[in-house]
Amino acid sequence: MAGADVLSGVLSDLGAEGAWLDSVVAGLGAAGWRLPTPAPGWTIAHQVAHLSSTDEAALTAATDPAAFAERLRRMIAFEDSVDGAAAAGAALAPADLLARWRAGRAGLAAALVAVPAGTRLPWFGPPMSPTSMATARLMETWAHGQDVAEALGVPHPATDGLRHIAYLCVRTRDFAFSVHGRTPPPDAFGVELTAPDGSVWSWGPADAAQRVRGTALDFCLVATQRRHRSDTGLVATGADADSWLDIAQAFAGPPGAGREPSRSTGTARPAAPDGAM
Repeated sequence: MAGADVLSGVLSDLGAEGAWLDSVVAGLGAAGWRLPTPAPGWTIAHQVAHLSSTDEAALTAATDPAAFAERLRRMIAFEDSVDGAAAAGAALAPADLLARWRAGRAGLAAALVAVPAGTRLPWFGPPMSPTSMATARLMETWAHGQDVAEALGVPHPATDGLRHIAYLCVRTRDFAFSVHGRTPPPDAFGVELTAPDGSVWSWGPADAAQRVRGTALDFCLVATQRRHRSDTGLVATGADADSWLDIAQAFAGPPGAGREPSRSTGTARPAAPDGAM
């Protein structure tokens, strides 16, 4: 597929994921927006506010790199923070927060399409192409949507959009090792995942010694640190692949706390808000 077609596909899935979460929260009353989610101290309003803030940051990166550089400086200097931005947004009236998130989503989609081919966008991690930026936004929207779904006890549909998220999880393997102070393994891993429709998605050498197998949903839940690996059916072959499932992290920032296994404690430990900006 041509680059523009790939971007269009990712943006379509991002739009669908945002629309699903929008439909879940739009009908909530004020009390619903204040419900706690699995992230300690974060309500549903905090989750949506975080997505709104990071969508706006991505929009700034795509349209005004100098302004984004200032935002990055403030973050590095601890003048701004993920929690602070989420708290500020959560303090808004739900209707105002929802309108702000909707505007940011629409603005970002339009901006990414308009980015000249070959441009790398600045970010809180390494610079990214528009397609990679859209994929990161899809990953984060899906992950925080999972938190909201768990808070409300509603099903979170698994769609083919998981393929983009799974691919991002595969591509961030070396980052996950590095951010944990470990040297990334030299050899590529084989990853074989069962898609929601029963087909198989695979990456890496077919004869790789280090392998991960399971469902795409489980893999994405682990790599976004919404599930402990032991609460999934993922199977690792090889010591390095096994270690990866302990530290997999598809989002930027410092190592996340993840969750402890529910099987040993009776309940899953809440996941701290991820470090994706």
